[in-house]
Amino acid sequence: RIRCWQGGVLITEMAEESSSPMMGTQAEQRPTVNFKLFAGSATQELASKVAEILQVPLGKANTGRFRDGECNIQLGENVRNTHVFIIQSTCPPVNDSLMELFLMVRCFRRASARTVTAIVPYYGYARQDRKTTARVPISASDVAMLLEAAGVDRMLSLDLHCGQIQGFFHHAPVDNLHAFVEHVPFIVNEIIPTFEDQPVAVVSPDAGGVARAKLFMESLAAMNVPNISLAITIKHRRAAGEVEAMNIVGEIKGKHCIIVDDMIDTADTLCKSADSLREMGALSVSACCTHALFSGPALERIGNSSLKTVIVSDTIPINREGHEVNSGAWIAVQQKVKVVSCARLLTAAIQSINSGTSVSSLFSVNKK
Repeated sequence: RIRCWQGGVLITEMAEESSSPMMGTQAEQRPTVNFKLFAGSATQELASKVAEILQVPLGKANTGRFRDGECNIQLGENVRNTHVFIIQSTCPPVNDSLMELFLMVRCFRRASARTVTAIVPYYGYARQDRKTTARVPISASDVAMLLEAAGVDRMLSLDLHCGQIQGFFHHAPVDNLHAFVEHVPFIVNEIIPTFEDQPVAVVSPDAGGVARAKLFMESLAAMNVPNISLAITIKHRRAAGEVEAMNIVGEIKGKHCIIVDDMIDTADTLCKSADSLREMGALSVSACCTHALFSGPALERIGNSSLKTVIVSDTIPINREGHEVNSGAWIAVQQKVKVVSCARLLTAAIQSINSGTSVSSLFSVNKK
């Protein structure tokens, strides 16, 4: 490594050639600046993977709780004049995770960090992105205002529930990465071979997810997967999370279906969609979703449903312990749910931001 120092502070650093295609080579890398990586309590495992790939230690920070439940934040090292990256999903318990992120940002600001980049793999409150009735908040926008008021200089997230959330941040640039960059190669290598050259249908669970499903289908096609088509489910809801009836736009009979969505909450809609697709003639039904909330009986439903495989990211920790053997939840976590880490994608984004290079290459599937 070639390092340049000024007044005891590391100004630039040229990295050695990396063996990872996503990282690039020495010729593609620009000089980097001194930075530190910290983790909130919600995503410690994911942050540790990112730190391992970056070959940097996680910053020392206490993110405990007082006896009354208040967040207890204390930094264990100096961050003055340092570029700070914080990894923290605002996942359940959502309000605790959000307040912890807010206080960590304020802590870094008061400790004179040069910049603070919030890496929020799962952005809570994202589904409250507009007023659906009178006298309600637009919570996704209000969370953005909160983070900007705290002092966030840049936001990095994965598969925001809707793209307009990027516009809720008026001062901080937002990079909304897509987990399918990691999911598609996994599917091509592990799932598609089991289809034995039979046709595949990528299914959007609603009209709002068509763009996401189209990108997913194009990525599969870019990796030479033949006989791919697109379908859309039209759901008639009785209430939020309760589906009364469902219709299909597109042909799914005699095909292996892959439902593509940004999150799984209670899995009620997902499992009913899978059962309906099977009844309509689908050969098999799998799902590929980024955020595994798995609220309430979600795992039990997945285990007892006709879903063959459920591919998710590690933006939210999954509880794999304490399930009764051979129960629906046990079957789900042991046999059906496959976790594909987004650590490499986040690592590449951190390196691009830190070196001032474009992140546009991270929005397409690497064919290598």
